[in-house]
Amino acid sequence: MAYASPLFAPTTFRAAKPRFSRLSSKPKTTRTVTVACIPSLSTASATDLSLFDGPTLAVIGGGSVAALAAALSLTDPERRRRLQAEEVGGGDKEVVKEYFNNSGFQRWKKIYGETDDVNRVQLDIRLGHSKTVENVLKMLKDEGSLEGVTVCDAGCGTGSLAIPLAKEGAIVSASDISAAMVAEAEKQAKEQLLAVGENAAPALPKFEVKDLESLDGKYETVVCLDVLIHYPQSKADGMIAHLASLAENRLILSFAPRTFYYDLLKRVGELFPGPSKATRAYLHAEADVERALKKVGWRIRNRGLITTQFYFARLVEAVPA
Repeated sequence: MAYASPLFAPTTFRAAKPRFSRLSSKPKTTRTVTVACIPSLSTASATDLSLFDGPTLAVIGGGSVAALAAALSLTDPERRRRLQAEEVGGGDKEVVKEYFNNSGFQRWKKIYGETDDVNRVQLDIRLGHSKTVENVLKMLKDEGSLEGVTVCDAGCGTGSLAIPLAKEGAIVSASDISAAMVAEAEKQAKEQLLAVGENAAPALPKFEVKDLESLDGKYETVVCLDVLIHYPQSKADGMIAHLASLAENRLILSFAPRTFYYDLLKRVGELFPGPSKATRAYLHAEADVERALKKVGWRIRNRGLITTQFYFARLVEAVPA
């Protein structure tokens, strides 16, 4: 896959697609193709790729498309999701909250951090996420100085966007459903922003523990990175409308793109849940996101695709139509 855009060209990568060898009546050496699960994408992110310790990958033999289809039909990831939801006494939101306050927090703290204690997949996801943050900062700074600009970072995780925004002089309101993530973001912000001394330090972001539905207020810009992966399209439409209602000038979203290829990779990944449970992942077609924006009077001004080997994120910047 290739995606060309002047804005995103420096940080857009080509994702290698799987190739399946054809069936033949003649004896032939079987070729194996490695198919990677679609990655977790955010602070409130989805399929837990840190399960790939080694990393663990689904290896598909040549001519095995039919076998893959049969395996996908026999697996029951939905049953695992139901059991997981029952354990925490709720639905997707409760599962996400529980995960990112416990095992998921430890995992993603490492991925979003600078520690060397990460495997190859986790390091690749770190790179992909950092490219997304870089592109968002470039989008915002291309419009001029961020000094005094109000920004809502919805789903802030450990502060990977909120802190750089504050360094640029933006007035940042940052939130996450996970109290553990918010506490870590506050800690990181104080360490990085107050290091130069209180008199010269930029204003600290205002951090809060909130889900997207609870956000209120008005901001010049609202940014929501890699969070929509937790919302089915029916709920994502309402969430996009809600986020747009908070923004005066600009709304920036990233999401896991829904295509046949990525959907297949996600389904293959669900065959290998690993030793710990992961949150549910929802992919979104760009056309559906654009339709939801148009419905509330917004249009997409810039768009791009950021991919590494294990990270796939569609990034769109919307403005009032």
